[in-house]
Amino acid sequence: MAAHNTSHLLGFADTLADAAREAILPYFRAQHSITNKLNDGRFDPVTEADQAAERAMLALIEREFPDHGALGEEYGERASKSGYQWILDPIDGTRAFISGLPTWGVLIGLYHEGRPLIGVMDQPFTQERYRGWMDGANATTRSGTHTLKTRACASLHEATFSTTSPDLFEDDEAVAWAAIRGNAKLVRYGCDCYAYAMIAAGHIDGVLESKLKAFDIAALIPIVTGAGGGVCAWNGGDASQGGRVLAWGDARVRDQTLGLLR
Repeated sequence: MAAHNTSHLLGFADTLADAAREAILPYFRAQHSITNKLNDGRFDPVTEADQAAERAMLALIEREFPDHGALGEEYGERASKSGYQWILDPIDGTRAFISGLPTWGVLIGLYHEGRPLIGVMDQPFTQERYRGWMDGANATTRSGTHTLKTRACASLHEATFSTTSPDLFEDDEAVAWAAIRGNAKLVRYGCDCYAYAMIAAGHIDGVLESKLKAFDIAALIPIVTGAGGGVCAWNGGDASQGGRVLAWGDARVRDQTLGLLR
């Protein structure tokens, strides 16, 4: 971390989040165009708000850091000339967004040479912003800015777990989720990126998901890790490119969950 100007990069990530807020909020709980990305009978929505926010953030990156790469959900990848890559999901939780529910967020991650460096999860409607770097994290809400810290949880039987939807899981994955669900104290659905922020804030103990892309998780790894937890693959390995992901606040919950997943 010493080689990176983390403070400056976090400040720029805030600038990106501010631009995304401005682009998105006029569309929330308002009439706007919704397009289905798929043509196979399934529904994967993208909205004018997604596209406007990503365009706003990409323009700022091009202006401020033209040698940085970018990877966004809506407009693909631009190669890096410096080792830095911004990874953007303008609205994580688009289904919640189009349903008028405030459990979506803007995800802004920065990788250097493929490794997570900083992350921001911004919820424009509730005016909450969760920021993480690999050895610290904080949140800014209407009550001010405070340090984020995961909570202690000695056992999976005492844990609150979340996943966006049980429909994410098929075959052996569904069996694995059933085992987690059967052992956890409480399970919550439909929270998307917000669940990871709640791990960092000490309200949730674990998130289990599958089929994630890099832009689904890049911003969240530094937030959870910086707050004292972590994010790994279902085999305990690297999760920075997505796939099958476990996020946790207490290493004891991680170890018990990985034991069930194996």
